[in-house]
Amino acid sequence: MDGTALLRWGRACLDGLENRREEINALNVFPIPDADTGTNLLATMRAAMDAAAARGPVGPVSALSAHDVAAAMARGATIGARGNSGIILSQVLRGIAEAVRSEPLTATTLRDALNRASVLVREALSEPIEGTILTVLDCAAASAASCPDTSLADVALAAADGAAKALGDTPSQLGVLRAAGVVDAGARGLVVLLDSLVSITFGEIPTRPEYAPREPITVRSAEDNPETGSAAPQYEVMYLLADTDQDRVTQLRARLAELGDSVVVVGDGDRSWSAHVHCADAGAAVEAGLAVGKLSGIRIESFALARHEPPHDMTSGHLVTHTTMDSAKEIDGPADRGILAVAAGDGAAELFEDAGAVVLAGDGAVTAADLLAAIRAMPNREVLVLPNGALPAHDLVAVGVAARDAHRDVLLLPSASMVQGFAALAVHDRGRIAVDDAFAMSEAAATTRWGSLRAAPERALTMVGTCEAGDGLGLVGHDVVVIDHDVRAAGLTLLDRMLAFGGELVTLLMGAAAPDGLAGELAAHIGESFPGVEVTVYSGGQHGDLVQIGVE
Repeated sequence: MDGTALLRWGRACLDGLENRREEINALNVFPIPDADTGTNLLATMRAAMDAAAARGPVGPVSALSAHDVAAAMARGATIGARGNSGIILSQVLRGIAEAVRSEPLTATTLRDALNRASVLVREALSEPIEGTILTVLDCAAASAASCPDTSLADVALAAADGAAKALGDTPSQLGVLRAAGVVDAGARGLVVLLDSLVSITFGEIPTRPEYAPREPITVRSAEDNPETGSAAPQYEVMYLLADTDQDRVTQLRARLAELGDSVVVVGDGDRSWSAHVHCADAGAAVEAGLAVGKLSGIRIESFALARHEPPHDMTSGHLVTHTTMDSAKEIDGPADRGILAVAAGDGAAELFEDAGAVVLAGDGAVTAADLLAAIRAMPNREVLVLPNGALPAHDLVAVGVAARDAHRDVLLLPSASMVQGFAALAVHDRGRIAVDDAFAMSEAAATTRWGSLRAAPERALTMVGTCEAGDGLGLVGHDVVVIDHDVRAAGLTLLDRMLAFGGELVTLLMGAAAPDGLAGELAAHIGESFPGVEVTVYSGGQHGDLVQIGVE
């Protein structure tokens, strides 16, 4: 099989997983009975195929090598993995990629691929559990290795049949499966992948028993299940990891094992790693990753909600939320919902309060503990938080996880500045359900470009050159884009830069140390240079920023 044939196999896997998704979901009782294994495997395979499609051939389609396709699929699956099963699937694809570095997928390289995948998966797990996809993958590799035939089709069939037999044995190896009367869900997904390979090489798909349970499954809670570990996990945490190495990844795997179970940390064989853990302290799991590399794609899902709603991406620049069932229900009348906003300056605090928000003073340094205490002091069942740049993303993730409980839903919105917070609050509507309200507010914040004018406190090197103490600094977001010895001139140039891409409304939030007449000068410049743009000026009283600017 060359690259083109591997793409056909990938499409066959998508079809098979789509057809068997509900069956696999229904089998999902271990490690957490959240009925999403089929969905996770399908989502991960889609990510793999999307990456392969994006890779594309340099020349004609026939020029695609098996390694080109398999490596792209492995990387896509690692980056887009969903759940424990998705991460393991990424290693099956990585095993194929490593086996076909210099030749197509043949009977010999398939044996190597399955054996390599088995080794990779065992290395990635902090505590391997038999009776799962791990055991079934081992049996598939062993069956392929012992097959005397020399054709790819025969070896693929041997591997698939060996996996199917091992799948039937999983209830005898794992008590929670035996008690529920089902086979392992992730292992069922692996059989689908191997049967899809048979369908490509042999031309027909093997016939398998119907594995779906005839009746709804009742399983013990995590607290009562000794095979899932001692502490009852409340969250599934996943993230991507970069700028690290094998030694630090090993340290991360050990640390995550201290925090929870179902720990898997895998790589794509190139530069990316993906981590997964079930734990009670999601914030600590994120901090463990930050200690060893650069994080992205942070995802946190509550097991209490997993049957009812998908997890939310917590990547930078997007809505950072997590809701409960209560917040997703239609409600009669105004919601019991409060807004908590971090505000620096008496004027800004008054503006937020006039708009109906409760204010946490941000004139000094705001800590995660301060924000958590303020959220817990809110009397509302639903709390929307406008952090306004007071804390970094990883602290907000930890605060959000700690603040949520059975009595309160907490949604943290991506406002990186007070002017973005004002834009979000302007579209707040208590008549909407919480997730819709949060989405509208987040969209308003995200579409507000923001910047600030400051006086340099000392000589320093910036991305646009060296500034001297007292120079005017114009920032867009957190980046210095303007330096001028005249603070006022820096402000005018900053406005020109920010409005160069358009804008209908400019908000000027004047700081405590803003020079007299600066607000009028900036507003007049906008009126002369950008006719038709509306200008709103507020006295914020914040320290640090002479002016905070929002462009909508």
